[in-house]
Amino acid sequence: MNEIGLKSSPNTSKHNDMANAIRALSMDAVQQANSGHPGMPMGMADVATVLFSKFLKFDPMKPHWPDRDRFVLSAGHGSALLYSLLYLTGYKDMTLEEIKNFRQLGSKTAGHPEYGHADGIETTTGPLGQGLATAVGMALAEQMLAARFKSIVDHYTYVIAGDGCLMEGISHEAISFAGHLGLSKLILLWDDNSISIDGATELSVSDDQKKRFEAAGWDVQEVDGHDADQIEKAIALAKTVNKPSMIACRTTIGYGAPNKQGTAGAHGAPLGTDEITLARKALGWPHAAFDIPVKVLDCWRTAGTKGARLSAEWEQSLATLSEEKRDLFNKGQSGDLPADFDDVIADHKERLSNDAPGWATRKSSQEALNVINEHIMETVGGSADLTGSNLTKTSQLNPITPDDFSGRYIYYGVREFGMAAIMNGLALHKGFIPYGGTFMVFTDYARPAIRLSALMGLRVIYVMTHDSIGLGEDGPTHQPVEHLAALRAMPNLNVYRPADAVETAECWQQALKTTDTPSVLSLSRQGLPLLRLSHTAENLSAKGGYEISAANLEPKVTILATGSEVSIAVDAQKRLEKDGVGTRVVSLPCWELFDQQDLAYKTATLGPGTIKIAIEAACTMGWAKYTGLKGAVIGIDSFGASAPAGDLYKHFGITAEAIVTAAKDRL
Repeated sequence: MNEIGLKSSPNTSKHNDMANAIRALSMDAVQQANSGHPGMPMGMADVATVLFSKFLKFDPMKPHWPDRDRFVLSAGHGSALLYSLLYLTGYKDMTLEEIKNFRQLGSKTAGHPEYGHADGIETTTGPLGQGLATAVGMALAEQMLAARFKSIVDHYTYVIAGDGCLMEGISHEAISFAGHLGLSKLILLWDDNSISIDGATELSVSDDQKKRFEAAGWDVQEVDGHDADQIEKAIALAKTVNKPSMIACRTTIGYGAPNKQGTAGAHGAPLGTDEITLARKALGWPHAAFDIPVKVLDCWRTAGTKGARLSAEWEQSLATLSEEKRDLFNKGQSGDLPADFDDVIADHKERLSNDAPGWATRKSSQEALNVINEHIMETVGGSADLTGSNLTKTSQLNPITPDDFSGRYIYYGVREFGMAAIMNGLALHKGFIPYGGTFMVFTDYARPAIRLSALMGLRVIYVMTHDSIGLGEDGPTHQPVEHLAALRAMPNLNVYRPADAVETAECWQQALKTTDTPSVLSLSRQGLPLLRLSHTAENLSAKGGYEISAANLEPKVTILATGSEVSIAVDAQKRLEKDGVGTRVVSLPCWELFDQQDLAYKTATLGPGTIKIAIEAACTMGWAKYTGLKGAVIGIDSFGASAPAGDLYKHFGITAEAIVTAAKDRL
């Protein structure tokens, strides 16, 4: 032990200097911001140094090189670790000035890593456990892509996760799923420091994490997280096994800070200038704040340049593929849809208009997917153990299995949250367009990952069926009431509730064409009549709202509706017009798209000078912005009940009669 309590390091001076550069940048950035988490970066600096200098395949000059290894900092509160690594290895947009502006407005160095802010940040992390689950999606994408393009796809996904990540429930979903499929190119480095915000982890958890991972089918090792040789040997061994790997890295949080290391005091607050001075002395780091000696920076930059040769060789390998195979790979990476995609959907809509099927929109979704999956090879479907109810599988999609990753359908099991996060990983990895289903009510379980889809601007499509009291006898536990409003409250999320088979096809079309916004398709269990009997190639739903049934008389009333209630609105329209009240019906399948239209279109569509009556089998929150104070909203501001769907609609007053009464009362 030295004079202030650090063990003598077993590592080379070169390694120590490189690791201490991470520690110094991290504690200095947090101190300057007077905010942040220095403990994890200081504790995991040795592990990160070995990973980035000895193993990670990356090229800072080509940060989006498709065959790079993926690195996910699931313990996103330790973001200073990632930012330090990106600067030290030579990513051009991660400058020393950005490190100095840690957590400041407009900087690339946000409090938690945010996808799109800087190259090298593979995913947004911070909500604990989600990084791990997203990394599972990336590792799955690698194996799926390798099954199609073996000669040019061969990379690993590495994750640093902490005690908090492994406490979160989503970690169980992710670990179990990865172990089941045997995702052998997934390597988790667990920051085993036994400290959480409240104090020692023994306050709240006593799990044997190593046995837990073993039980889920993972390979498990344990190392001293400050011994570079042990870390290197463990990672090398992990790359040889045929299952996902967990390496428990026993570390000291805040390593180097003599009074705070190993305590919760090093977790989520600046160390303070006095403690940083002592840490510099303990670590043998005499340099000023943010000063990285040229010799040390050169070592890191050398590590950063190693991938240039590999990326160049990869490009040569890509060039050797047949033109057809190369184009197919590049198309998957770009995410572009086929040039004739709109024509294909238009043809499908024309057939629907001619056949007038009265399908439930979940069935209409499956029929649209039959066309889409035949035409777009990058779609990957799935369901959280509700395939036969969500109708997300089509004949083109063979299942992914532990022995065959060439398919395009994923059985996620009862893992709604995990499914959503894994789909985020599939989308981030590139090469695939993921969609997955469960019941609409279980968006509650998936919501944190849906939120990250929206925050990152990912094309992930959530197929949410059984979308109202119309599901019937399963009762209020399964009947979504507040969920539409809750999802509509989320920024950058398009929520679609189509009224019939044609609108469903249009909503799928728009969801696939929207590359920077996730989509929720809210679909019915019960059959619905086809309302769009006149074919138009134009996607009317793409504007979010449109007049679906014009008035035959001078319009006095406009009925606004979505989904299964549009047909009820059309029925009410007929009754009102029979009584001499001119009435028009507007379908609003996507509020978010409608709100993006210009004022003239919105005003004309909503019907200036008419009484507005809205109807939706959900809570009424939000509708007043369309109906105004003089209008009315017919909805359900209570939980549902268990009964046949028809009885429930009458019981809760979601009827044409209720619309007629509300309209006449206001006239």
